[in-house]
Amino acid sequence: MTVARPYVEGYAVISREGMIATADGRFPEQIKIPADHKFYQESVDRASAIINGRYSAEGGPKEKLRRRLVVTGRVTALMPDPTNPRAMLWNPASTPFAEAWSGLGIENGVAAVVGGTAVFGLFLTIGYDCFYLTRTDASVPEGRPVFPGVGSTTTVEAVMARHGLVLRETRMLDASVNCRVESWMPAAG
Repeated sequence: MTVARPYVEGYAVISREGMIATADGRFPEQIKIPADHKFYQESVDRASAIINGRYSAEGGPKEKLRRRLVVTGRVTALMPDPTNPRAMLWNPASTPFAEAWSGLGIENGVAAVVGGTAVFGLFLTIGYDCFYLTRTDASVPEGRPVFPGVGSTTTVEAVMARHGLVLRETRMLDASVNCRVESWMPAAG
């Protein structure tokens, strides 16, 4: 059976510096915006499966019910997650994405990439069909960036542009805190 590539969406909320977490890996309170959380949870509810690193997940009451690929270097082949019957452990260095997706038993569908930094970076190479980047004015100056390479001299926009993504739309989620979501898509799309 040949499984078509899913539609790949990325989801991240960032500080004004492009950070998704504090330096110690915690999700910063200052970028927890209820309107973004609602958008995010509704979006992952529609996804066929979630893709995340070992220390990232989407949270919420439905988290354990969702199909998922957990990106990890601790396995050498695609294998069931011993702690979650709806998840597969995936090492991209040994198993191509198409094969890992096929291992979930889902045809086509939507893959929601939810982090962390290395996983977001991996999919810059695999290819996003849309990356939903939620921006806040909150500051997290010393933290973990949304993409590898984002920092004091390289912006989120520069990394996305280097990988062929362009800003297609911006929508306000909560004007009272200037929280807005941007849709970044391939330039050739």
